Amino acid sequence: MTDGAFSSRAFVSLIGAGPGDPGLLTLHGQRALREADVVLFDYLANPELLRFAPDAETIYVGKKGFSDYISQEQINALIVEKAQDRGGQRVARLKGGDVYVFGRGGEEAEACALAGIPFEVVPGVSSAIAAPAYAGIPVTHREVARSFAVLTGNTREGGAHYERLSGVDTLVLLMGVRNLTQISADLIAAGRSPDTPAATIQWGSTPQQRTVTGTLTTIAQVVQDAGLEAPAVTVVGEVVRLREQLRWFDLGSRVGGSLAGKTVAVTRTRDGASGLSDVLRSRGASVLEVPLIRFAPIPDDAPVLAALHGFGGWLLLTSNQAVTALFGVLERAGLDARALARVRIAAVGPSTARSLAERGLRADCVPSTPGARHLGTELPASAGEATLHLTSQLAEDDLQRALEARGIAYRRTELYRTEPAVPTENVLQRLREAAVVTLASGSAARHLAALANQDFDPLALPVAAMGPQTADAAREAGFTRITVADTASLESLADAAERAVQTG
Repeated sequence: MTDGAFSSRAFVSLIGAGPGDPGLLTLHGQRALREADVVLFDYLANPELLRFAPDAETIYVGKKGFSDYISQEQINALIVEKAQDRGGQRVARLKGGDVYVFGRGGEEAEACALAGIPFEVVPGVSSAIAAPAYAGIPVTHREVARSFAVLTGNTREGGAHYERLSGVDTLVLLMGVRNLTQISADLIAAGRSPDTPAATIQWGSTPQQRTVTGTLTTIAQVVQDAGLEAPAVTVVGEVVRLREQLRWFDLGSRVGGSLAGKTVAVTRTRDGASGLSDVLRSRGASVLEVPLIRFAPIPDDAPVLAALHGFGGWLLLTSNQAVTALFGVLERAGLDARALARVRIAAVGPSTARSLAERGLRADCVPSTPGARHLGTELPASAGEATLHLTSQLAEDDLQRALEARGIAYRRTELYRTEPAVPTENVLQRLREAAVVTLASGSAARHLAALANQDFDPLALPVAAMGPQTADAAREAGFTRITVADTASLESLADAAERAVQTG
């Protein structure tokens, strides 16, 4: 087949996701994810990276150790199928580490080439160098090691010819934790000293990173005693002795505190990353972003435009999405912020006020305590004044009740729609193991509770709630282990997550 057989949109990006730290994804990889229609990701690709492809179809294809979710041949066929689907799509194949370093990316590239589908390779940071670096082990050092070799520890295709590597200073073994006893014996038989230093690093570059050291004689038993399993990287050579002097990641503030090594699930919309995630990562948490709701446009902008036409009262905006959706409506109508010249604008909290400020508008009212109820009681309006609340179809009635109790006229118009987003099976599996879940809204609490099935009871999870209103909604949804943030800020919600972990 030729390239011309498919739409010009048919394109495949083979992306190295790096070893686990989401910050190690390249800018090229991030851009390719943003442009993707479909993302195929495996076990070793941090699912947090899917936030860069909020509108893409995501497909988990496994590839965990010796228990492939689907075969490599099936993955190759799926890449081609998705690229050819719907007249041509952009497919991102997100792979742990580097595409071509024992990642079978060459086979996937061959499948694209044979099908006549254009593709690119976006190299990633290999765990072969990243895991040792995060453990304080340089694979080369001018005074200790001038060469290194990367080997697969997978012996299903036969043993390696270790005698040919006698002149290599440092050996890095990937996928070898199960065969470490045999590998160590083979290396000794090939001439390596039994006293050669060795280290094994599990989950390198992530908050779950664990490192043990020994010698070729002892490393297999040390790994077994410590309970280390795949994914793990083993380093053999004199450079291992530098670890005590050069270790940094497992001693630094990034993994300190009560959230170190804990998985914190951040419930969010499908439409973007949460700033909370960065705060939690800085405290050592492994963050799992769980998309529970997504925002969809309304089918017709006319009701919103009609409600705004000639309106001169208080315009009430109670979320960042309301600001985004409002300016989307104005733009589609050929209008801009001048269409709001006659209104006074109230924002539910500082975050929504910042969204307005980014568009050149200053909120006329922001309640001292964020929340719809507080906005309703603090809005500087008199009885008989008109208000217009632009929101989703699922908006709660706290604001309406507070205003009507003061004799202030309230009108609501649907600006956008809030719909459920079903997390992938891979995300659900990690959610089951989370130490705490953060909830920033009542709708997030309800959508999380709705995920309950015979295998999973989300109501048993401890949750950290952003304020009393969200906590009340969580209780109504059936959650019992609730820790409430002291203030409506990301730092305070992270504090609540820490307290929830400490109390269990």
